Amino acid sequence: MAEILRIDPLHPPARVIAEAKRVIQAGGVIIYPTETLYGLGANPFDPAVMERLYAIKGRGAAKPIPFLIKDYEMLESLVAEVPPVAGELMEQYWPGPLTLIFKAKEGLPPALRGKDGTIGLRISSHPIAQGICAQLSAALTATSANRSGEEDLVDVKHIAAILGDRVDLIIDGGTVSGIGSTVIDLTVAPPRIVRQGVITISI
Repeated sequence: MAEILRIDPLHPPARVIAEAKRVIQAGGVIIYPTETLYGLGANPFDPAVMERLYAIKGRGAAKPIPFLIKDYEMLESLVAEVPPVAGELMEQYWPGPLTLIFKAKEGLPPALRGKDGTIGLRISSHPIAQGICAQLSAALTATSANRSGEEDLVDVKHIAAILGDRVDLIIDGGTVSGIGSTVIDLTVAPPRIVRQGVITISI
């Protein structure tokens, strides 16, 4: 069973963020809270780690997963272009529960580019997720902490019972909203709403 660190989600101790960073950089997988759901966090630039993450999730590698980033500078290092509408959406909803799908930059690992050459990104507003991203020099996987096709989980005790023996660290930040981020595909014109989540948007 993975170690479970219970903390105040609004004021995460620096030592917990540092431990999450250490585990990820050592090739581990963590479970951490966001403002939407608990996520499975790992380094997408490590193929072996990504293979393990997909196995934990029970998900085919051909299905892309979203990522968290720390800032706009990291965004520009991962995407081929930032269309004008993206700027408007980011200004209004980032940091927050909005995932935007961009055309991925050439040369990124397959796990980041996805089968169709796109990448889904957001900047989280959750102090724990934000703190971890700020400490890392790479994107952080943000697929939900549950088995593929099964219900979303918001209670750490339940998450630990299902995934606790398959990950390396669990950060317990209490109950999360249980509603996924809104997802918008910016690679098509006009942009397409893939999923209505926490934010209700009309395009």
